[in-house]
Amino acid sequence: METAFNQFNKSNFSWAEYFSDKKKGGHRYSTEEFLYKEAKEKLFHLSGGKSLLDFGCGAGELLIYYVPNYERVVGVDFSSSMLFEAEKKVWEQNYKNVDLILADDRTIWNRLNLSFDRITAAAVVQYLTPEQIDAFVRDASDYLNEGGKIVFFDIIDPRIYSLWKIGWFSQNFKFRNTLTKAGFGCFRQLSAVLKNRPKDIIGDAHNPYLIEKIARNNGFTMEYINSMYYEYRYHAILSKIS
Repeated sequence: METAFNQFNKSNFSWAEYFSDKKKGGHRYSTEEFLYKEAKEKLFHLSGGKSLLDFGCGAGELLIYYVPNYERVVGVDFSSSMLFEAEKKVWEQNYKNVDLILADDRTIWNRLNLSFDRITAAAVVQYLTPEQIDAFVRDASDYLNEGGKIVFFDIIDPRIYSLWKIGWFSQNFKFRNTLTKAGFGCFRQLSAVLKNRPKDIIGDAHNPYLIEKIARNNGFTMEYINSMYYEYRYHAILSKIS
């Protein structure tokens, strides 16, 4: 659940420490039905390939649905507790084409011995700074096969998140009442959007123009797609410029 935590503002805060004992990802629902639908949407946008690197695979809630569609899958996460849960899922399904690696965005590249048709990360970019995203794209490009793609799923859009927060996408949304209710917090919301740090989410939001700039600087084009199951998130599909 995306909630405000005071510890995020502490100077000694560590994502690795925060996720050290987590056993579930931050999906909207944890039912098998919902996870299956979410995975199907992502597989549609991954659009093929034979090998997949799932960076930030977490507890494997989506990875387990990716595996049957690829000849080789590598799941990566820096949380040992999450990776243990993913390992259990792989073992239960008796999948033999999966490797799981404990690593982060800096250490993973020295652990790989193959390249990939697709490199993906779902709801991970919010935990990275713009500099880290740039470095990730640069490093990942060295491990892409010809025609390969980098696909970032479910990036928080700071422009849309504030609208979602006041109920803009709700069937019961009433503009006048909501505007009156939100009036006091408008300045605070606007300030948070400009800083890419809405007050009540975990991590950062990143404007799609920033991601597109990073893509171009590293020789990629970017396709923007609205997330199907998270109204305030978007997908960024990066394709190498030939």
